[in-house]
Amino acid sequence: MEFRKKADIMDEAAMSRAVKRIAHEIIEHNKGVENLLLIGIQRRGVPLAAQLRDVICRVEGTEVSVGELDITFYRDDLTHRTEQPEVNGTKLPFSIVGRTVVIVDDVLFTGRTARAAMDAICDMGRPSCVQLAVMVDRGHRELPIRADYVGKNLPTSKSELVGVRVPEFDGDMSVVLYDKRSE
Repeated sequence: MEFRKKADIMDEAAMSRAVKRIAHEIIEHNKGVENLLLIGIQRRGVPLAAQLRDVICRVEGTEVSVGELDITFYRDDLTHRTEQPEVNGTKLPFSIVGRTVVIVDDVLFTGRTARAAMDAICDMGRPSCVQLAVMVDRGHRELPIRADYVGKNLPTSKSELVGVRVPEFDGDMSVVLYDKRSE
């Protein structure tokens, strides 16, 4: 299926403002960052988690640990996605037991990725609290999941695709809306 660019939604400045706002909301909601862990979902959630950590560290003057979570084998649609799934690896060099975990992802859509991330995290121990931060919430939930922190709410149709671009993978930082290419 081919997609064509429909609209530029957020530029680098808008994304940076959203990251700063989300970081401040995380600090405020958790009354500081003691016991806080940020875990980015592979792929684009990882650099977003690192950006959040950088802002939080500047504001709070203390380090916050960041991990990387690969939910490939926790997905309930694995057989529908590809015959050879791409595995990026999980890197959690810390215990999550009794900690406040903020899962970070680029787009919240059906809720299935967030559910898979929660399953993976709970297999590693029992955190005291799990929260979800996303750059874009596009709607169309299939599961009763909501984000605690949202950069932008973007109502979409199911035929559209939201692309969150990060420098590590895309060379720039932006959010772009794509639509199915009509022939």
